[in-house]
Amino acid sequence: MATATTLSPSIITSNAESTNLEVNPPTTNDGPFNPKKHLAFAPPARIYTMADIGLPPDVGVSPVAVSEPFPLFTREAVMRMRDEALAGPVLENCQYSSSLAQSQLRGYADKYAPFIYAAWKHPTTVDIISRVAGIDLAVQFDLEIGHINLSRKPDNNNNNTVATPSQQPSSCSRDNEPIVGWHTDSYPFVCVVMLSECSGMVGGETELRMGSHGGGGGGGTLKIRSPQMGHAVVLQGRYITHRALRALPLASLPGGSDSEEPERITMVTSFRPRDPHVRDDTVLTTVRPVSDLGELYAQFAAYRLEMLAARIQTQLAELRSSTDATGKGERTRMGVEARRLKEFLREQRDFLERTEREIVDEQEVVKGVDTDSVRSDPSIDSM
Repeated sequence: MATATTLSPSIITSNAESTNLEVNPPTTNDGPFNPKKHLAFAPPARIYTMADIGLPPDVGVSPVAVSEPFPLFTREAVMRMRDEALAGPVLENCQYSSSLAQSQLRGYADKYAPFIYAAWKHPTTVDIISRVAGIDLAVQFDLEIGHINLSRKPDNNNNNTVATPSQQPSSCSRDNEPIVGWHTDSYPFVCVVMLSECSGMVGGETELRMGSHGGGGGGGTLKIRSPQMGHAVVLQGRYITHRALRALPLASLPGGSDSEEPERITMVTSFRPRDPHVRDDTVLTTVRPVSDLGELYAQFAAYRLEMLAARIQTQLAELRSSTDATGKGERTRMGVEARRLKEFLREQRDFLERTEREIVDEQEVVKGVDTDSVRSDPSIDSM
């Protein structure tokens, strides 16, 4: 059975509706991001734990596996985000394709999208995601703010206007392949927000592989329904193998008429535990092939070294306190256990070695080819 997590009814006050958002309203610049104006948070109806999906208790950094969709951003916020993310400079300079996902926009937020950047960096937004995730989180780093997955590439000549499903032209067949194949994420947590109108769609779920620990998951799969426009799903994606299924128009059902595959644009921002002493299993396997490696490595190394520095400072304070038990600067014979000190040093050595392994030489990285993701039958054990 799924476990419901109790959250406060509302973290912020919103004067905008969070459902039934339109696709093509006129967009106006209503100023910088304001959580009271642009957030529409309400707690998810259900949160699945790692135990619920059959994973052992030592997997992950939080008991939370995935949330049901919940309202996060208002209509105005979504339209501002679409304007920024689908602007010409972003499409021209920040679009990538890989063996995992056909069309992606990455690394644009801090350069071209001030509203998106501010929305995800705002403490209120981060606090909401942390509450749903069951652990205090921080944005992974700037490069991973607002990653866009596109199921159908926008028109470069008219990229801010997208036809509703009823307006879209007809086509004959539907590709049943997922938008994003089986994989585990590079980062501990992700928050996925829908930027498209979904009222005329079926499908589009996120499908998770379940484990069999404790009989919780039974080894099958779990589908989390697609969020509505402006709604979000929080997923501990580093530890759960998952994929994004393709959405189809309602007209494609038996008795309906064929129509073109609907637009499906999702925005993904990645998070990591804020506490530098919490285990960090971040890898770069899914993002190296679709990133500016110089920028990626700089931001990755910077936060890892900041974590290391914080851990060393904590250990140094403990060492100093062990020789100053009186608090008066007098050296004592308390000292420190060699075993504990060596364990700490080994952990930091391993941390540095894992960091170094993720920084692969540029000539060894094949752009667009993700060789580490899982895109096989769900019966195969997850990575």
